[in-house]
Amino acid sequence: MNTTIRGVVVLLAGAIACGKPEAAPMYEAVPVQRRTLVVSAAASGAIEPVLTVDVKSKASGEIIGMNVQTGDDVKTDQLLASIDPRIPRNNLAQAQANLAVAEAQLANAKAQLARSDTLYKAQAITETEYENANLGYANANAAVIRARSDLENSRDRMNDTRLRAPLAGTIIAKNVELGTVISSPTTDVGGGTVLFRMANLDTVQVRTLVDETDIGKVQPGLLATITVDAYPNRPFEGAVLKIEPQATVQQNVTMFPVLVRIANPNHLLKPGMNTEVEIHVGRRDNVITVPNAALRTQRDVASAAQVLGLDPNEVQQQLAAARQPAPANRDSASLGGTQARRDSGASAPPPAPPAGNTVMMTTPDGRQIPAPPGFTAAQVRLAQSAMQKRMRGETPTDEEQTTARALFAAMRAAGGGAGGAGGAGAFRRNQGEPSSYIVFTLKKGKATPVQIRTGLTDLDYTEVVSGLTEQDTVLVLPSASLLNSQRDMQQRMRSVTGGGLPGLQQQQPTTTRPPQAAPARP
Repeated sequence: MNTTIRGVVVLLAGAIACGKPEAAPMYEAVPVQRRTLVVSAAASGAIEPVLTVDVKSKASGEIIGMNVQTGDDVKTDQLLASIDPRIPRNNLAQAQANLAVAEAQLANAKAQLARSDTLYKAQAITETEYENANLGYANANAAVIRARSDLENSRDRMNDTRLRAPLAGTIIAKNVELGTVISSPTTDVGGGTVLFRMANLDTVQVRTLVDETDIGKVQPGLLATITVDAYPNRPFEGAVLKIEPQATVQQNVTMFPVLVRIANPNHLLKPGMNTEVEIHVGRRDNVITVPNAALRTQRDVASAAQVLGLDPNEVQQQLAAARQPAPANRDSASLGGTQARRDSGASAPPPAPPAGNTVMMTTPDGRQIPAPPGFTAAQVRLAQSAMQKRMRGETPTDEEQTTARALFAAMRAAGGGAGGAGGAGAFRRNQGEPSSYIVFTLKKGKATPVQIRTGLTDLDYTEVVSGLTEQDTVLVLPSASLLNSQRDMQQRMRSVTGGGLPGLQQQQPTTTRPPQAAPARP
């Protein structure tokens, strides 16, 4: 009797558990809104000056005066340092004296040439003596010119003892101090002593590395936002200057150097500061957007329809009817009939096949295109059956898979398929175009598929170019792959548990373990 009662209880519990409906998948209705989308390529780098100059002195000697320090802003021709002028000053005095001697010798030679000219005309001297007088005048003139050049060079060397700024900028490094003896780059084969390093910090740049997957979106002139740790709440604006052609490989990642130019009027950005750079590769202001989770491709629209409790075939027919272009030569009555059919939910009649023996095939979006030459209607049906089974998550037969692969290979080889532009080219564009998606909207409380065209997208939202308005509401569904995996897991659990033991699908039953027999006493 106890066994019979226990069996009845188990059967009743199993019937209740098997008859309990499964919870419907959850989805969220999100209103279509306007927002600003910004897509950025993130990278890092360091601040560096646009122009850096190493300042050297043409004069050699000991530094006797230092007028600037590191960090000072200087103007063009401002005095930076003074070098011992004694040797250049002595050379200048000697050059002045040499010029005076040369000028006196030139005056003497000029007077001798005048007397020789008079005597030569009176035939008082020979022609050789007259030519010697001309030669002496020429040598004296050359000596004056040489003395003047030496004097000018001496003056320059004297002026070189006062080192001045070659440009307006900031002293970013100082390598010498008072009393240091420096060498001139004009006399030292080692290149001379570098006294200062200057840079113009009014405009700086960042040399950053951008991954090769993002470099195709980066172009000169794009705006960029630069952030440094010193001013975390104050971003700086810049622009892409150039993209260097030679790639750099770091840790097996290929990157390209990108120069970003930044205005720095207050000199807040210092050379060497580490930066985070965001290059704005795309921006859309106040555009209609939808969440990325609401977008569906042609491949997973059937799974989404099943989640919403819709018939996948009816969804495909609705999408095909929405894409069907209106004929150019049709009267208002026929147009009204078509609109009435669409409003009533009936699918639009397929277009008439072309004349001849051309076999037509239906694309996943419901359009009619000519099949490649040589394929029969039976083969086209096998290929379409394979596509439909894959969209429903089923496995096609071997014959269907073989026929579909042969059909697609012929369409690719035809470069557009039979019939020109309406063949495989159009089919591939509709299958793989990234800017065309399907969303489900709520219309009169019912989920309805809508084909939309999209633009810029970030990690969360996508711009809607056409197909939706601000009054629409889209449905955010769980991914089809997640639903399929959950469905497969449920099927495996049912097979393991025998298909319906009570309590295993919802919660573990509370079972009463039979009492164990007490151990026998010795």
